[in-house]
Amino acid sequence: MNVLVVKANNRPSSEGVSSKMHDLFLNELTNAKELNINTFDVFKEDMPYFGQDFFDAMAKSAQAEPLNDLEQRILTAANKAMDAFLEADVVVFAFPLWNKTIPAPLQTFIDYIYRAGVTFSYNENGPVGLVPDKKVIILNARGGVYSTPEMAPSEMSVNYVRMIMNFFGITNIEEVIIEGHNQYPDRAEQIIADGMAEVKAVASRLATVTV
Repeated sequence: MNVLVVKANNRPSSEGVSSKMHDLFLNELTNAKELNINTFDVFKEDMPYFGQDFFDAMAKSAQAEPLNDLEQRILTAANKAMDAFLEADVVVFAFPLWNKTIPAPLQTFIDYIYRAGVTFSYNENGPVGLVPDKKVIILNARGGVYSTPEMAPSEMSVNYVRMIMNFFGITNIEEVIIEGHNQYPDRAEQIIADGMAEVKAVASRLATVTV
């Protein structure tokens, strides 16, 4: 089984809770012999922003025309992200809620894999996801509490990633969310510990899956 772990937090584990979640998750999979694990750190990859350069690169590539340096970079980056995503049976996203949304490099990764004819298509009834057999695991940390009915509409990180995965046809989604550790500093240690126990449990279940 191929597992892709997408890390989208460049803060050290001593400071970033989702970084700590990522590290613990990988550590739990260390001895999982049935799993082929590929990590993709969006902060370390060369990933130019998605825009006209990408469309120009795609058009030139289709016509076998030469690309400039930026076009070559963005096409190489997009193809690398897409290949990693398509090859995975399980995709793990580890990311924080920053300013109500996801980190910019993770947005770029999603822009790269959001491609008509590859991860989704359209028919007479609307969009159809093309990769329904994948499993997605979301590891997310947010300092405030967004699980209440009042705050849920303001949460645009997990909601966004889940919506995109659903758009691709993926419905097998498991989530571990640590929230409120900044809002309730007197309970932060316990909140994080409880969340880490959930991360460990999810990783342990995955590690015992046989192909």
